[in-house]
Amino acid sequence: VVTVRHRAGAHSYHLLPGGGVAYGEALADALVREVAEETGLRIEVGAPLLLSDTIAPDGGRHVVNVTFAADVTGGAVTDRPDDPRVEGVDLVALERLTELDLRPPVARELVEALSAGPDARARYLGPRYTPEDGAHTRLT
Repeated sequence: VVTVRHRAGAHSYHLLPGGGVAYGEALADALVREVAEETGLRIEVGAPLLLSDTIAPDGGRHVVNVTFAADVTGGAVTDRPDDPRVEGVDLVALERLTELDLRPPVARELVEALSAGPDARARYLGPRYTPEDGAHTRLT
């Protein structure tokens, strides 16, 4: 699984590569663009796996997280991501994913979804807020 090490202030944690969707941009196109910017990899987007919300307790921010399966089709892992908050790109074995501080906290559900194979249906996980990074969670 491709992850990015992300830094926000004093906190360092892992995210799945992804980001915001521009007005008029399809979700899959946004994911292809964001993965290339953050990792240097080219991907083909597959089926959606997980959906969740990140809602700040003060109501000031509500992010909808959509996690897709994807296959790497080319490119090379970059050591200079376009996003300055990205400290590095890591390739993580599926069985080690739950050992990471992955945000939003969906590692267990992601392992289950990826282990279920191509017939797995997308699941809505509900709100998944992590206080230290509520302002930095994004589409994955």
